Amino acid sequence: MLTFLPTFIRLPLALLLVALNVLVHGTVLLLVALIKALVPIAVFRRGISRLLIAIAEQWIAVNGMLFALFTRTRWVVDGLEGLRRDGWYLVLSNHQSWVDIPALQSTFNRRIPFLKFFLKQQLKWVPVLGLAWWALDFPFMQRYSRETLEKHPELRGRDKETTRKACERFRDLPVSVMNFVEGTRYTDAKHAQQNSPYVHLLRPRAGGIAFVLETMGDILQSAIDVTIVYPQGRPTLLDLLAGRLDEIRIHVRELPIPAELIGRDYEADPLFRERFQAWINALWAEKDALIAQQTVDAQLTRAAEIV
Repeated sequence: MLTFLPTFIRLPLALLLVALNVLVHGTVLLLVALIKALVPIAVFRRGISRLLIAIAEQWIAVNGMLFALFTRTRWVVDGLEGLRRDGWYLVLSNHQSWVDIPALQSTFNRRIPFLKFFLKQQLKWVPVLGLAWWALDFPFMQRYSRETLEKHPELRGRDKETTRKACERFRDLPVSVMNFVEGTRYTDAKHAQQNSPYVHLLRPRAGGIAFVLETMGDILQSAIDVTIVYPQGRPTLLDLLAGRLDEIRIHVRELPIPAELIGRDYEADPLFRERFQAWINALWAEKDALIAQQTVDAQLTRAAEIV
């Protein structure tokens, strides 16, 4: 533990080591991915894909060691029992901060198959990381506004096609398909703009999940519902590395995927769309109540420690 170091020393050192970790593992990933791209043999590529995932899991493990070394953050995680590394999962989570991604990766690393996120198209250009995500077959999504679609109707369905292609690749190896259902990070401004019916959450976007279940719902064994809570408020990555984040709470529960939600056309079937939205809205109502309870529990725990 290096938490005894003053922040002006500890934070730059932590940032340096995190950057080195990105550079080292990112470079190795890209070299292995280049070999995969050059050898068009299916069996060989599957083996290389396993190697790429092993490299990424080691990358995440080193990040976890750095968090433990430089921060005093307490991790309160429950619900991991019974999860397996050899299955196919749909992982659903709320989204509050950039800390969500390393928090989820640290929580599930080597406990379930490697998490594959649907990323915004713009993230492809993030130095090193964008190329690493490409090498790991993370799908990049281009979202269009309603105004853009009205002007260019030929763009309709592009996201669905991207989802379909990604899900076909995901059939080769066990995978955890990760979806931030709100589609964007929570902010008070977005919450007010949406007139969200939830206290702690934005409105869920059901379409992306429905497309995944339409394409590969037959092999997904269950859904993993994840609720991330930061009792002190939404942190930044700098808050985490600087030791300003006292606690992260992550509640996990494995849920069956209703059979009637699998393999149906969300866009073409209005009645199915209504049922699907009712299912995800019910999950979101439960998640909203859980965040409120977890926040109160964390406050009571801190108060008891002070006494």
